[in-house]
Formats: sequence, C-alpha cells, structure tokens
Amino acid sequence: MQYKIPEVIVPGAITPGEDILIRTKAWHPMETGWRKTRDGKTVPRNRINRFICTFNGAEVLSADFHSGVSENPYLTFHVRVPGAGVFEFEWQVDDGSILRARASVGIAGA
Repeated sequence: MQYKIPEVIVPGAITPGEDILIRTKAWHPMETGWRKTRDGKTVPRNRINRFICTFNGAEVLSADFHSGVSENPYLTFHVRVPGAGVFEFEWQVDDGSILRARASVGIAGA
C-alpha cells in the first residue's frame, strides 16, 4: 500500500538542554480488522503498530500502538537534547511498510 509521507514539526533552533515540543502526524487508515463492510466482509487489519523517534541515532521515544488508536495518528511529546542534530521518526505498519521522516534542529543564535 502507498502511504503519504508523515508530517513532523520541530523547532528550527533550540537552546541546548531546553525542553522542546515535537509534533507528528502519520497519514494511515488504522484498520483494526474488526470492522465489516456493508456486505459483511471483514476489512483486513492494517495499522501502525510501533513508533520510534531517535536523535542523532539515540532513541528518545518509542511507543506501541494498539487497536484504540484512531486513523491518522497525531502524537506530541517533549524531549530535551544536548544540542544541534537530526531527529529521525519511524512508524512501523502491520503490512511490513515503514513510514519515515527526518527533521534537523540547530542552535539558537549560532
């Protein structure tokens, strides 16, 4: 299945050691496998089951998604990083697909 590239919002520049807000949105139908079509057929399960965020290669957050997560999951969280670098985001899908996004942050005033 072809998926739209997820959206991420991170500050462009940070002060080292400050808490920063990260916002992410993955475009995905999140089918549980429990829903039926009008003719009674089961819609196959197809959901994001895991999210991982790294900063300069080190994991800063991971989460397992379950059937209660809605379509197009929106996730926000705070992190504290030591300085400039690259965030990498990964959403793992039941069908084996992996959705990826990247975002860089610099140092304020540099």
